[in-house]
Amino acid sequence: MEKPISAVLIFLCFLSLISLSSSLSTIHDILRSNGLPAGLLPKAVKSFTLNESGALEVFLDRPCLTKYENSIFFDAVVRGNLSYAALTDLVGLSQLELFLWLPVKDIIVDDPNSGLILFDIGVAHKQLSLSLFEDPPDCKPEGEAGLGLRSGFLWNNGRKEKGFAEQR
Repeated sequence: MEKPISAVLIFLCFLSLISLSSSLSTIHDILRSNGLPAGLLPKAVKSFTLNESGALEVFLDRPCLTKYENSIFFDAVVRGNLSYAALTDLVGLSQLELFLWLPVKDIIVDDPNSGLILFDIGVAHKQLSLSLFEDPPDCKPEGEAGLGLRSGFLWNNGRKEKGFAEQR
């Protein structure tokens, strides 16, 4: 009698996964359902993977720049760990601060009532208004963005690396 019950449970779990995936069809919906604003990632997302442990990979059409309060650069692939109100251990996302491109390591909403979101850029924690991230932004190729070239150096885990424009 245990086998039919197990089969029924597996079937119900499968149906609930299908239901969940169809109700949360975009990465922007998934961000919202996890207490984060949809505009943390640009409209240019072509696909993503998210496993049960929260490991997230987001694939964009191409590397691109956008501007919130500061310029933000998205690699063609952005990786991190998604948990409620947090994207941590990010790779593929950097922010312009005082003429340097610094990697964004974590994005956290500590208190949604505060209206603030925290960006950990390694050397500092920067608080920004959640309202800046309500809607997914357009993301333009570097040359068309009008935000200046991503040249200079990128500090990555304590190492100085050539900036995006210099790697070509």
